[in-house]
Amino acid sequence: MLSYKYRFHGHGSLRYVYKNGQAIRTHFLTLKYTANPHRKHPRFAVVVSKKVLKSAVGRNRIRRRIYEAIRLSGLDETIPSDVVIIVSSSEILHQPAGELHESIKDLLVQAGLYKNVPKTGII
Repeated sequence: MLSYKYRFHGHGSLRYVYKNGQAIRTHFLTLKYTANPHRKHPRFAVVVSKKVLKSAVGRNRIRRRIYEAIRLSGLDETIPSDVVIIVSSSEILHQPAGELHESIKDLLVQAGLYKNVPKTGII
C-alpha cells in the first residue's frame, strides 16, 4: 500500500486537480496531474467509479493494484505534484501485474513527472 504521505486527503485537492490539471489518456486509464510546489512529495489518488465496476470488492482490488504499481515505480524520483488516476475500464482488474506496472510507469514518464527518466528493468 502507498504510504500516508503520498496519498490525497480530502476532496478539495481532487477538485483542484480535476479543474486545473492536464490529462493523459489511455484505453484503460486517465492520468490527471498538476504541479504542487508547496509539497516535498507527490500525492496520488485512484478513482474507480461504480459505473466501471459495480462490486466494491473489485473496485478496491483495482485501487490496491494501482497503488502498488505506483509504489514500485520509484516515488523518490518523482517531481512533487498532485496526480489522480481515473480508471475507465474494468478490464484492468484482469490485466497482468507486469503490464499494469509498465502502463503506470509509461503514464508517469509521458506526464514528465520523473526528475530523470527511469532506467529500464526497474520493475
